[in-house]
Amino acid sequence: MSYEKPFAGLKVLDMSQGYAGPYCAGLLAQYGADVTKVEPPEGDWSRGLGRVYGDQTTISLAANRGKKSIVLDLKSAGGLAVAHDLAARCDVFMEGFRPGVCARFGLAYDDLRQVNPGVIYMAISGFGHDGPYAREASTDTVAQAFSGLMSINRGNDGAPHRVGHFIVDCVTALYAYQALSTALYARRDEPAGRFIDCSLMQAAAAVQTSKIADFHLEDGKPVANNAPAGSYNTQNGFIAITLVKEEQFRQMCQALGQPALADDPRYLKFANRAENMDSLGPVIQEILLQRTALDWAAHFQAAGVLAHPVADYGDWMADPHVVATQAFQMIAQQGVGPMPVAQIPGAAAIDPEDPSQQVPFLGEHSRQVLGDLGYDEEKISGLVAEGAVRLGSLKE
Repeated sequence: MSYEKPFAGLKVLDMSQGYAGPYCAGLLAQYGADVTKVEPPEGDWSRGLGRVYGDQTTISLAANRGKKSIVLDLKSAGGLAVAHDLAARCDVFMEGFRPGVCARFGLAYDDLRQVNPGVIYMAISGFGHDGPYAREASTDTVAQAFSGLMSINRGNDGAPHRVGHFIVDCVTALYAYQALSTALYARRDEPAGRFIDCSLMQAAAAVQTSKIADFHLEDGKPVANNAPAGSYNTQNGFIAITLVKEEQFRQMCQALGQPALADDPRYLKFANRAENMDSLGPVIQEILLQRTALDWAAHFQAAGVLAHPVADYGDWMADPHVVATQAFQMIAQQGVGPMPVAQIPGAAAIDPEDPSQQVPFLGEHSRQVLGDLGYDEEKISGLVAEGAVRLGSLKE
């Protein structure tokens, strides 16, 4: 065990698909856990979401670094038996099905703890295992809409928009990871395992706690917290401006060449400015159109104003600070080619040559996983003939 690989030796069985569960298990792998990913014959559905590179997409690549992949048909007796063997020997069992699905396969927590009393069981679902919506399907977009996130993300057209990334899946993965890490720490002194219910619905709410409180305390009409923060157009693109202290508005007004705005009674406090953005916003916007985003960024920085041009991912990767701090590494993924991988905050630096950074092909490790279970070649061949197991086709 080390700070870099504290979960070395930990056996994780990842039966989840998509992004939330797999990314959580992927974080465990990055910290040294031995993660076996069970996939159906057609593969995790994330392998087909977006542009496909071989048998991967950027979604599956981001979520599954450092895992072993075995393909099992759980509808076959042989495939289900292998899943049970793996579950009986794991420290952490992860699933991402709707409540009740694992029970049909004999893989619910109550089933596993009979043969594996210390197992930490992580169940990730859309709405959780209790309540009237427990068996309803959900996705990142549904969770954004359900949780109120889209209601506060309105465009210039006034319509609510989804955040253009799987943001709820990401925060669900992070909450699941912290819950697992906490449970594993506690398990040192606990004889029994634990069932952890982690839902997209609850994660989306948890990350918006302050906004939900704003809505309640302000009778459903919360004002902006730090007006006139926001994105404004310039001569050649947008710039984002924010304020965290009252005095920063005066600094902003000085930088804009409009010091009198800071003394206008309509704009004295955050709350006043929020109520009067219809008059303040156009004034700021008209001034910002006179220069480029980079010019304004330099000007604001000198004045102590928090602002930055709105960058795209290419801008980010080319930024000298990102390059100097090695905030990402180019990793040569087999079957895909070089691809950027962002550094996990607080984790050991990514080594591009480390084979554990590779993402498995579908079923790449089926034979190895079965061998580690003690299955001989005759038994493995029988499972393959039955269709219960699929061996990797791209490497084996």
